Amino acid sequence: MKYLFALFMGLAISAPAQKNQDLTTVSTKHAIRSFKEFNELLSLSNDAHFPADIEKNVQWCEQAFARRGFTTKRLNTPTVPLLLAERKVKAAQKTVLIYLQIDGQPVNPAQWEQESPWKPTLKEKDGTGQWHAIAYERLYEDLNPDWRIFARSTSDAKGPAMAFLAALDAANELKVVPNYNLKVIMDFEEELGSPNLPAAVTAYKTELAADRLIIYDGPRHVSNQPTLSFGARGICEITLTTFGPRVPVHSGNYGNYTPNPALRLAKLLASMKDDDGRVAIPGFYDGITLTEQEKAILKQVPDDETEIRKFLGIAAPDKIGDNFQESLQYPTLNIRGMDALFIGKEARTLIPATATAEIDIRLVPSSDPDRLIGLVKKHIQDQGYYLVDQMPTEEERMQHPRIAAFQSSFSYAAFQTPFQSETGIWLSKAMVRAFGKEPIKVRTAGGSIPISPFVTTLGIPAVAVPTVNADNNQHAENENIRVGNYIDAVKTFVAILQEKL
Repeated sequence: MKYLFALFMGLAISAPAQKNQDLTTVSTKHAIRSFKEFNELLSLSNDAHFPADIEKNVQWCEQAFARRGFTTKRLNTPTVPLLLAERKVKAAQKTVLIYLQIDGQPVNPAQWEQESPWKPTLKEKDGTGQWHAIAYERLYEDLNPDWRIFARSTSDAKGPAMAFLAALDAANELKVVPNYNLKVIMDFEEELGSPNLPAAVTAYKTELAADRLIIYDGPRHVSNQPTLSFGARGICEITLTTFGPRVPVHSGNYGNYTPNPALRLAKLLASMKDDDGRVAIPGFYDGITLTEQEKAILKQVPDDETEIRKFLGIAAPDKIGDNFQESLQYPTLNIRGMDALFIGKEARTLIPATATAEIDIRLVPSSDPDRLIGLVKKHIQDQGYYLVDQMPTEEERMQHPRIAAFQSSFSYAAFQTPFQSETGIWLSKAMVRAFGKEPIKVRTAGGSIPISPFVTTLGIPAVAVPTVNADNNQHAENENIRVGNYIDAVKTFVAILQEKL
């Protein structure tokens, strides 16, 4: 194999270089061996709305970790369990807890450019930038690191989970024995906001006790260089529905007389932000300050904002913070979906009865979710709306000209760990071992991961080790993982297993 042959090149090399070559060679070998197992895992539907499918994933993980010398225990919740895998080391004084996400976002198979989101498909890009399917078996023959595997959860986050299993196999061949105990907690409801995780962390404090927490999730920096992420935003959600006529009515017969809830919802949402994209609700950014030292740290991340805008297809960004990294330090107010009636070929000349918007608020460490939700709620009331928590009654319809249903939920808070924490220094050393240079260090990732219960309840410092390609289409159609990133993930995780505490 050309890719493997290149890894074996080099004759007169120093001892440190020889060790790094051994790490690279053995990690690559086991990454390639694991593609068959990865295919099996990706073939399992993992939408947490369907517990029977999740059960198959739980069983698969139990068997995979058992084959690698781990004991497993289900941590039961009111819905599906968390799975804890544990492997102890004789005389170990420390314990490292690793967080893996196994569930994935829902899919619309018709929007995927392949037979099924659950049939992993290997693809290569042609000269025009189009992806074309090639035989999956080519991964074992003449591997190209720029090929990609397309399937739901390839990057978010079965890819990192499988890469960790392959890293355990590679470490075994290298006779690497960590000087710490390993615990792995697997979450099967992350894409639902991990609603049962906070209570489970409290209920299973003894089982989950550890000294450090690593999250194997998330994309690398957009430059695709080795990355560590020292924080993530939290998240809460709002569902907002405006009401018009009791049922959809003819837009000719009743237009100019019946208020249109879609138009009212659009105006209501538009009132929440100014033309620069900043939240216009008074007090939304209160308590968020960045010192000059913090701004200097953020500027160390080597963002090419021209390339970021090109990747996004936008001419100019919103004006929250002075640059991309600063924008991540503020809470967001995002419209993630809207619905009224029909569009396209199904469009009809109707005034809708209702219009609904789904909103998410990304939280930063100083954010109080109750306060931010309350501010949004008050803003809606200040626009003249009478709020209900479900369908309005007939009496309410006759009394209030503007009615909206407001529902909210809080999933989990933000977290942040200092760069110079023991965990940060330890992981940085491992990354240097793997790649010969310091990783890019991100203060706060843009996404949300349900780690705050571990940090606040168990007092465990947490750092994320993102490994997948940034352009992976996570949560969307045609999600993928770059093959070279998967191999690097195995190498990264082996290096962490090698690094002593």
